[in-house]
Order: sequence, then structure tokens, then C-alpha cells
Amino acid sequence: MTSLHTPDKEQIALLPIFDRLGLAQIQLVATVDQAIAALGELSGATALGFDTESKPTFAKNEASTGPHIVQLSTLDKAWIFQLHDAGCRRVLGTLLESPGIVKAGFGLGDDKKRIVYKLGVDLQGVLDLNHVFSAKGYRKDMGVRGAVAVLFNQRFIKSKKASTSNWANPQLTDAQLVYAANDAYAAMRVYAALNSAQQ
Repeated sequence: MTSLHTPDKEQIALLPIFDRLGLAQIQLVATVDQAIAALGELSGATALGFDTESKPTFAKNEASTGPHIVQLSTLDKAWIFQLHDAGCRRVLGTLLESPGIVKAGFGLGDDKKRIVYKLGVDLQGVLDLNHVFSAKGYRKDMGVRGAVAVLFNQRFIKSKKASTSNWANPQLTDAQLVYAANDAYAAMRVYAALNSAQQ
């Protein structure tokens, strides 16, 4: 099988910008009631974009207490679950344990281990999109930026400042919400595009 080319940073920088979700399409979920409402909206989905964020660790032997948020997205809305509330975690767990819903994301090995440890759930239906691209003949891990460039010929913008911000904060900033939501949203767009190409 021939190796397919993954575009590099310089090539991606020349592309038009990928259209992201705005704040109006992002739902923050912090309480059990909000989680139950989100579950109602999401239970009919067959696939969701999926990602997590953890507060960065800077000290050498500092263990992460993450994830601190879990993001799930459809093609038109994203939900950011904060994990401070035990009831909220329980409701999210029922979604994550549902084998009937594909949770598609990038580089999920670490996320999966941390979720299982933190939430005590039997994570089902997780699809690492890097593996899908690898099976298609792409040499290196694609990641969300590479996948958006390959499939849509667009540039996915990620804020370094937001990525290394404190995700354990009870009050997330607008920049954090947009960053987190769009990681899951872009994964969902990629998953949908791959699926329609197969049909």
C-alpha cells in the first residue's frame, strides 16, 4: 500500500479557515439537571464527536486529575460537560457506556484511560479517527488539523493559549468553550465525511 501524504504546517497555513461553532451553538453542562436535558437531546444520536480536556500539569511528577471536561458534538451543536458534580458525571457515564453511539475523536488512547479511571465507566463505541486514516494509508497520526486539511481543504485553528489553560476552573471562559467544542465538532464533521464517502 502506498503511503498518502499528510499536509504539513506550511501547507495547512495557506488554506481557507474551517467554519467553527460559535457560542450560540455550545451548551455548557455543569449540573445533573443540565446533564439530563443534554442526555435527552443526545440519546437519539448514532454518532458524536468526542474529546476531553484536562488541566495541564507542569511539575515533573505531578499526576493529572483529569479529564476535567468532556466534549460531545453533533453536526450543529456541542455540549461541554464539566465533571465537578457527581450527578453530572453519572448521567454522562450513561452516554459514554452506550455501544449504540459512536464517539469519534483523535488520539483518544490517553483520554480513554483517564475517563475510565475518573468516571469508573465501561467506555463503549469509541472510534479513534487516527486509526481510520492509518488504515487508508496515511503514515503519521493525522490529528484534527491534518484531517480537516485533507477532507475539506481548510485550516482548523487551535489556540495554544486555550489548550494550556486551566480546564478545572469552575468558570470556563468563552475562548475555552469555543476551543473545546470545536475539537469535538471537527471530529464529528470528519467522521460524517468519511462515512458519506463510504456510501
